Amino acid sequence: MLDIDIRTIPHNTQRYSTTGDYWDEGEREIIRVSAMKEWRYEFLVGIHELIEKALLKHRGVPISAIDEFDMSHEDSPDPGDEPDAPYKREHCFATGVERILAAELGVNWSDYEDEIDGLYAERPTEQ
Repeated sequence: MLDIDIRTIPHNTQRYSTTGDYWDEGEREIIRVSAMKEWRYEFLVGIHELIEKALLKHRGVPISAIDEFDMSHEDSPDPGDEPDAPYKREHCFATGVERILAAELGVNWSDYEDEIDGLYAERPTEQ
């Protein structure tokens, strides 16, 4: 039985510098999305994370490997796009679905990316 908890939270409360995050708490799957001005943007990030996480689970890629990679690549605009990302295939597939869904929802991809980029300008870097 699926038990998935997807919530929007303030960007500065994410575990690390990311717009979408996921982990497991027992049997419950947790997905956290940074709050944005537009519900469709939050929905797109949530769907991306849900798809990516499902593919990783299916392929047996441990979330700990994703966390370790992401947290060591916080300077990257999108760690999943890095050539050596252990989840590059899953990330790229999720992005493809995200783009199709964005078009169907009437979301301008450039505006969406600008909103996400703006979140990182607000979040102070940790020393």
